[in-house]
Amino acid sequence: MPRRSQAVLSHPPAHAYSQFARDVIAGLTARPKTLPPKYFYDEAGAQLFEAITATPEYYPTRCEMEILRDRAAEIAQFIAPGSALVEFGSGSSRKARLLLAAAPAVAAYVPVDISSKMLADEAQTLRRDWPHLRVIPVEADFNEAFILPADLAALPRAGFFPGSTIGNFESHEACAFMRHAGRMLGPKAVLIIGVDLIKDAAILNAAYDDAAGITAKFNLNLLTRINRELGANFDLATFSHHAFYNAERHRIEMHLASKKRQKVRVAGRVIEFRLGETIHTENSYKYSVESFLALARGSGWAPLSTWTDAGGKFSVHVLRFEEDRAERSRAD
Repeated sequence: MPRRSQAVLSHPPAHAYSQFARDVIAGLTARPKTLPPKYFYDEAGAQLFEAITATPEYYPTRCEMEILRDRAAEIAQFIAPGSALVEFGSGSSRKARLLLAAAPAVAAYVPVDISSKMLADEAQTLRRDWPHLRVIPVEADFNEAFILPADLAALPRAGFFPGSTIGNFESHEACAFMRHAGRMLGPKAVLIIGVDLIKDAAILNAAYDDAAGITAKFNLNLLTRINRELGANFDLATFSHHAFYNAERHRIEMHLASKKRQKVRVAGRVIEFRLGETIHTENSYKYSVESFLALARGSGWAPLSTWTDAGGKFSVHVLRFEEDRAERSRAD
């Protein structure tokens, strides 16, 4: 990973007042220290994540792709003809291609992502490969409220949320996201969602700490981004990647651990680290099929169908948004 030193700043730079800076400072001054995982995905981070999905240890992408390839025709039957397919956190959109190939009656594909370069590149390639499909990229943080293009208002909508990104949320955050997605997509809309399943801890630990060290680079790249964008002086050689399965909470935790006692300047603030102190950068919750469907029902979604891969490691669900159910769950 690249290393960069930064002169001490007497005044914070203008970008110190960005939302990124506010979130970083809030996280690094909290106890324990934490950073939002959505900030992993600058251009370098998005590329590193794609490299992670190709490692032999990282099973989720392969297992989800297996389900989508084998079951695409069945899944596509739940997408109404003339729909807009809205993908939350589209990345490379390679999974969406499997659905688009199986559902030629989809009228528009709306990839939503915060990685602007990958979003633009993928949209250009999709327009070339599907010249009759409307491809309408939206650069936005899908965790926050955003507006879909007005010309989609008359179309039925289907949501696509692959990769078990739902696992990055705490349970209340997952419910909030799913209610938000339902309100955006509209009553009776369907959501196709990938969810990683509980399994042997050794498989999980290896998936998030691959032998080639790509996940470590991905985790440390967050500090590189903070150095570049917020004038920080993190020395990456003094932090190490830690990932482990917390069996009690059914989640993988990723941390960056300080190898020594040190001070780091970030956006004009001095942040102190103790030896061994960590920055908690990501959780990835694992579900049983039953526990996820309970969460879905509590968020206003009615389960329609579920598939798993041959090894039972990963699941894909189709849900339908029931507005009355969502309102009742909010009232409760």
